[in-house]
Amino acid sequence: MKNKVLLSIMGLLLVGLGIMMSITNGKRAQIQQVRKEVSQVNKQQKQVTTQIDNLQTNYNANDQIAKSKLLAFAKDYYTFSSQSDYDKRFSKIADIVDLKRDQKNQLFDSGLDATGGSRIDNLGLTSQYQTATSYTSDLDNQTIEVLATVMIQASGTGQKAINQTVLLHGWFDTKTQKLVSIKINTIN
Repeated sequence: MKNKVLLSIMGLLLVGLGIMMSITNGKRAQIQQVRKEVSQVNKQQKQVTTQIDNLQTNYNANDQIAKSKLLAFAKDYYTFSSQSDYDKRFSKIADIVDLKRDQKNQLFDSGLDATGGSRIDNLGLTSQYQTATSYTSDLDNQTIEVLATVMIQASGTGQKAINQTVLLHGWFDTKTQKLVSIKINTIN
């Protein structure tokens, strides 16, 4: 009878041990599943972080390019000492702009007076780029808004050279890598 009791107790212990092992294995499987899910979330988070870093790097690079192209425009646009220099301004910046015809004609007039004479040479007009500071703002995915305050020194025959501050407002297309619009001393 003692043997039967001992065997019964041993049997119950084995059944209990079996149940415990079954529960433990179930929990292990759940723990393993949670670990897999956490690992997937970590991988996705790393991918998103990398994508954000890449976007920021691209934006920062385009931001710098936009500012440098607007400053290059300012240097070439505001530096002339003769009609010949005045006429060559567009050819100097043609590779960094993609302006509409109306805007190009508005920004780059002929420099001639009503009689067809050179207003630049006749009045002894000169302009010299001095310095500039530029700022950018992200307008949308493809276009960066660029602002620059430009200091120039302008003079004419018999006139003392004066310093002027000019506001340039441009839009830079990140796909074409060109300035697509430029306004001078206009906010909107």
